Amino acid sequence: MLLEINPVTPEPRKIRRAVDALEAGEVIAYPTDTCYGIGCDLFNKRAVEKLYRIKGMASSHKLSFVCHDLSHASRYAVMHDHIYETLKQYLPGPYCFILEATREVPKIVHFARKTVGVRIVDHPVTQALTRELGRPIISSTASRHGESPDPDPKEIDLEFKGLALVLDAGPGGTVPTSIVDLTKTPAEVLRVGAGDVTPFQE
Repeated sequence: MLLEINPVTPEPRKIRRAVDALEAGEVIAYPTDTCYGIGCDLFNKRAVEKLYRIKGMASSHKLSFVCHDLSHASRYAVMHDHIYETLKQYLPGPYCFILEATREVPKIVHFARKTVGVRIVDHPVTQALTRELGRPIISSTASRHGESPDPDPKEIDLEFKGLALVLDAGPGGTVPTSIVDLTKTPAEVLRVGAGDVTPFQE
């Protein structure tokens, strides 16, 4: 179901409606500072399983944690001083940083390597969602494996069966986030995307 929302000043009642869906264990699509994302409540096991089904991907595929700010993210990712300073420099922004996971991370999203991908999105709708929910949205790009992200929320609504809601804030981007693994020294760029990764390649 499509729900048009103001991309600059999102209407609180529409944000509340999306958060109600997340709290009820539903999966939604929403705009980010790169592509549209598909996400659910991190702490709802059935919702996470539903997200994997809707995306048609294996449960071994890692998802990112979309947090409201660094304080929020620090509950789920270990932040040594140098890590914190790096994140403060690049977030909010079009990056996903791989960090060590804390014990707060639910087992369903724990893998052999205890790491998490953390995002803080520079988009008013996502900021409002994560603030209102008070927990991370566990999320994936609104695209099929090996395909480019679709910028059209109407097409996303048609493509991904099982979404409770698509927050339509107009056309999205087609270039996903850059992914940088900060658990390694030096840092390793896993994907070159919308964010400038030159400083991590020097």
